[in-house]
Amino acid sequence: MSIENAEYVMEKALSKGCDEAEVFIRSSKGISVEAKGGEVEALEASLDLGVAIRIIKNRKQGFSFATTFENIESTVDRAIEGGRWTGEDPFIGITENSPASEVQIFDGDIRDIKEERVINDAINLEKGAIAFDKRIRKVRKAEVSAGTSTTTICNSRGVNASFESTYYAAHVTTLAEDDKGDSQMGWEYSSSRRLNDVDLKEVGEGSARRAVELLGSRKIAAVKVPVILSPSVAIDFLEILSSSLSADAVQKGRSFLAGKTGKKIVSGRLNIIDDGAMAWGSGSSPVDDEGMPSMRKVLVSEGVLQGLIHNTYTARKDGVQSTGNAVRGSSMSLPGVGVTNLFIETGSDETDTSIMQSLSKGIVILSAMGVHTANPVSGDFSVGISGLWVENGQTLYPVKEAIISGNILDMFKKVEALGNDMKFYGNVGSPSLLIGAMDVSA
Repeated sequence: MSIENAEYVMEKALSKGCDEAEVFIRSSKGISVEAKGGEVEALEASLDLGVAIRIIKNRKQGFSFATTFENIESTVDRAIEGGRWTGEDPFIGITENSPASEVQIFDGDIRDIKEERVINDAINLEKGAIAFDKRIRKVRKAEVSAGTSTTTICNSRGVNASFESTYYAAHVTTLAEDDKGDSQMGWEYSSSRRLNDVDLKEVGEGSARRAVELLGSRKIAAVKVPVILSPSVAIDFLEILSSSLSADAVQKGRSFLAGKTGKKIVSGRLNIIDDGAMAWGSGSSPVDDEGMPSMRKVLVSEGVLQGLIHNTYTARKDGVQSTGNAVRGSSMSLPGVGVTNLFIETGSDETDTSIMQSLSKGIVILSAMGVHTANPVSGDFSVGISGLWVENGQTLYPVKEAIISGNILDMFKKVEALGNDMKFYGNVGSPSLLIGAMDVSA
């Protein structure tokens, strides 16, 4: 949708007596293909449009949305009517105009991709996973998706931003079974705004490897040992930490990082970055969902919390500048606060192999179940894990049905080494992390 469409809607709102107005438009199209048994199991094509209108009048905010431009004036009227019933808020406001960031997020190869290519990719993804090992009995899901979107943001304070973006993703889940009847699941996922960044062979083999290496898993007795979080598990815990990095969570008393800015909160080995301008990042864009330029922020430097992430509202409430972290779940929602591309900076001289070789005894955790149940206020957690038991740097056998418990900040304080095996799942990334002794129970 063009800037002219957004400006027309904005002017409608202002002509009806609003003090400020913002229009957010996102149109997208995509295709998703799931393969099973060498054939197409499901194919879904989508074409979506969302128009969100936010108005401010007498320090009261109104909001409405539509999925078409038909009767758009009534959508404006609904936003104005909604604003009549909200309370006054001195921090309500919209973003001022600033130059957008230069960001690489559009790949012409994805724009021009044909349905046949996506179908073949999904079928080949399944074939690659099955071919990895004869113990792979079936693929539960092999899915490839691709699409483009156009986002337009226009407001009465001079923001006029419009940009196109692309995405391509592959996901597969496999089932392995040995001759003793033990079965294990494995999965892998990769996505990017650039087609060539997603290696289907790597995704298929990665899923199969996860399933196969856990065959013959044993239960273990309670023990206190160092653990290595594989990138996918480290990301699970980083996502819990990320919710506490939100100024909105702090202001609402829902963060275990309240009052900790300027203090050391995790291991001095950790630098945590949020970069909305990272080339080809899944969370990258020239501006955030309010029109604030995207930027790179060092949130944690050598273990010290440098600051929180903000949208316009939370920034005004704290008397600071927005960090470009306004995020909408969809066109049907107001902008909240969220990360763009969040990651733990990788180690410079370690590999995941050398980290494992440093263990005299411990566990490489390959999956963790229930990390999302961690207490968002205290950071306490207790989750089930599976992985590999290691002694003297060598894998001895896989482990199942174990439990690790503790506190997220305490765990990150015990990071002793980082791998250089950085991996992103969506817009969150991490290398492997070696954690000092943790309680592991059966």
